[in-house]
Amino acid sequence: MEYRFFGRTGIKVSPVCLGTYNFGDQTGVKAAAQIIQTSLDAGINFIDTADSYHHGKSEEIIGEVLKGRRNQVVLATKVHYKTSESPNDQGNSRRHILKACEDSLTRLKTDYIDLYQIHRPSSHIPVEETLHACSMLVRSGKVRYIGTTTHPAWMILEAIYTSKNYNYPMYVSEQSPYNLLDRRIENEIVPMAQRYHLALLPWAPLAQGLLAGRYQAGQLLPEDSRAGRLPESIYAERITQQGISVGERFTRMALDFKKTPGQLALLWCKDQPGITAPIIGPRTLTQLTDLLPALEMSLSEEERTACEQINPPGGHITNFFNTSGWMK
Repeated sequence: MEYRFFGRTGIKVSPVCLGTYNFGDQTGVKAAAQIIQTSLDAGINFIDTADSYHHGKSEEIIGEVLKGRRNQVVLATKVHYKTSESPNDQGNSRRHILKACEDSLTRLKTDYIDLYQIHRPSSHIPVEETLHACSMLVRSGKVRYIGTTTHPAWMILEAIYTSKNYNYPMYVSEQSPYNLLDRRIENEIVPMAQRYHLALLPWAPLAQGLLAGRYQAGQLLPEDSRAGRLPESIYAERITQQGISVGERFTRMALDFKKTPGQLALLWCKDQPGITAPIIGPRTLTQLTDLLPALEMSLSEEERTACEQINPPGGHITNFFNTSGWMK
């Protein structure tokens, strides 16, 4: 497997990151342990979670499973979302970030976090406040690097130049939604990341299953899918009839190329310019093993050209920025 440099850090990571949103909810401890072990065996050395994933249960499971092998992985988590009923246990304030980091370290059973990410931007808190807190964590050795999730390009650049002015650590990565159905990061975020040498970690590379053959036109949403279980949620908003129709077309195309639709969707995202490591979030071991062959694959020009016919550069068919708070 070809490992990739993580932005300008010098760290090398696998070209796919294991996302763990399902851990502690649809995926129990035993299944999560199998998924992590299988990922490690396949060469994946990058794991991503968040303190808000099922009230910290995802972090707890990872901490338990990684006992004795913590140093084998680049471990990433996030801070921003509400973690209690206290009005101060949320957001990007220094108070919340410092407390949340201590709580994550405890759940993860580790004394350092490789990548600590600001889960969403805040329009109410000055970036200096957020970066000062991150600086305190980096200087204390509790955090190695800092990054962002679902931020606009201008906010990331504002933070980079603020860090330069105050001698704070700079953001080294951005997580954005990116898949063949929503390519809007190609307009500004990808060029910005390439210019400033930021790692890009796309989430939802399979478009929440739309590009994995998960949904069929005219049928009820699968009961075990997020959209099926939570019909009024942000997840259900992303499953549109147009998205389902395009997903069915993509599935037929993938099979023509002798790949599963999940493999081709992941491969397309992995091999796009500027991308470091798409984040996959398997709910089951079967879902993981379907995707693992893509680690060793490269996107052919014929496949790339065919995918471009699905959705041209910079466009979108479904909206995966519906939790951003800033994308119109």
